Amino acid sequence: MDKGKMIACTQPRRVAAVSVANRVALETGCKIGSKVGYTVRFDDTTSRDTALKYMTDGMLLREAISDPKLSRYSVILLDEAHERTLMTDILFGVIKGVQKLRPELKVIIMSATLDAAKFSTYFDDCPVLYVQGRQYPVEILYTIEPQQDYVDSVFVTVLQIHQDEKPGDILVFLTGQEDIENVGALLQDASEKLDPKFGKLVVRPIFAALPPEQQMKVFEPVPKGSRKVVLATNIAETSITINGIRYVVDTGLVKAKTFNPNLSVESLMAQPVSQAQARQRTGRAGREAPGVCYRLFSEDLFRTLDSTTTPEIVRCNLASAVLNMKAMGVDDIIHFDFLDKPTTESLRAALMLIFSLGALDASGKLTTLGRRMARFPIEPQLAKTLISAERLGCVEEILTIVSMLSAPSIFFIPFNKREEVDLSVMKEFASLYGDHLTYLNVYKAYRQNKGNKTWCKDHFINMKSMKTVLDTRGQLAELCRKSNIEIRSSSDTDNIRKALVSGFFYNIAVLQDDGTYHPVSNRTEVALHPQSVLKGQKPKYVLYHELVKTKRYYLRVATVIEPEWAAEAAPTYFARTIT
Repeated sequence: MDKGKMIACTQPRRVAAVSVANRVALETGCKIGSKVGYTVRFDDTTSRDTALKYMTDGMLLREAISDPKLSRYSVILLDEAHERTLMTDILFGVIKGVQKLRPELKVIIMSATLDAAKFSTYFDDCPVLYVQGRQYPVEILYTIEPQQDYVDSVFVTVLQIHQDEKPGDILVFLTGQEDIENVGALLQDASEKLDPKFGKLVVRPIFAALPPEQQMKVFEPVPKGSRKVVLATNIAETSITINGIRYVVDTGLVKAKTFNPNLSVESLMAQPVSQAQARQRTGRAGREAPGVCYRLFSEDLFRTLDSTTTPEIVRCNLASAVLNMKAMGVDDIIHFDFLDKPTTESLRAALMLIFSLGALDASGKLTTLGRRMARFPIEPQLAKTLISAERLGCVEEILTIVSMLSAPSIFFIPFNKREEVDLSVMKEFASLYGDHLTYLNVYKAYRQNKGNKTWCKDHFINMKSMKTVLDTRGQLAELCRKSNIEIRSSSDTDNIRKALVSGFFYNIAVLQDDGTYHPVSNRTEVALHPQSVLKGQKPKYVLYHELVKTKRYYLRVATVIEPEWAAEAAPTYFARTIT
């Protein structure tokens, strides 16, 4: 390794970057933050002694803004490249360009299920190395016919394994929290009624919103004579390894985000996995011994699946990525050397959004405001909101709201207490003005109670998420100071909401005569999200954080506004639309 330079190893997920760094530090006998460290958003453990740096792909991309040649590194490893996250795909193009400026830079692309030929061609016919992994044989079983109710199929399959097969824990892949809780409740109930000779089923869920102490239970051994059943989302495909798994039950489904640039709608819908994902899931049964994978779909259906996962870059909102690319000096976004080119509509929608926020001038160049926005590792609309809050004297409050919106689920809602949680939130935290100010109230109450564990548990507050909020807020405040943004506080709720409008004026919806809402940008029929504190009310004008589609279109995180604020924020646009 070149003297004074580091090795960077990127991971698509925060949890993987942290856990792998800790494991490597342990195995090399050093303290994390010395020779081995990690950097993820709002958490940097590296020091001047760090030689091997694990990081998320997004963090390396942000480093490229201030250091376009990535001159601190002699070797860059892009791990789990098959996941094709948005940031990873942009990194491919950036690093390919860096290598032309620095031929001595070594780049290694790593994956267990990579389309090697495609990547080799993209990186100028680079050599391909195959490393044999230690994998035990896994028997694959398919269903004869399609399964109409995969929740019921999982339930039946797990019970069948438990009663008929040899010892070994079970890993089940489901689409999300709701499915996991439904299956978990069914299995818990069935376990209580099983003949004692079969032993107990110990259900262990894992999904992103689960508090960390409950996530860690998937790694704990279970009492002798019982069998562990891990109910997981796709987080268990590559990011974590759970010892003892001998059986995998694969529904063949995954929840994935897709973005419609014409409607500015993000959908989170269950869809079939790719063949590569199915193979990754199967492999989890053969890490320590021979195993079995039960695929709850037919072999004929498997053959029709896409061979690889659809890259995020062709299905996600590109606004943040385009702003970062502009900050790196990429002027011609449309003709950038993408491995898989996103649609022209998606790129144009992203360019139009950041132009409307004032980040680009008429020639497509980054403005002074745009450069200030790019300094913040948050969505462009949130960055614009934060910068605008200085003029309105409420940066303190907007820092909190932005941090709350940037964290994972603030509330952890147990399956059997949904109504109770809704009532407690409405009574103790709810603001008459809506969800953004409700988040502000939650944060204030959390600080007043000094993050007390019992208080958090009683109010269903996710302590892990609130720690993330505190860390995020601290680092955003430091970035504000470095950007000469004065941090003042205001009790004027009008000013707080005006600041939100300055960044989210595209995201305004108007109540219609039939009781539905229409966003001003596309006139789609939408409704307030069921978890909004505004549900049951019908304010005429609302601002929303995002428009999502599940079973129908919902406005997620909504706040009451006045129409004249929108006209002040974007007079040309709203002179003809806010009606």
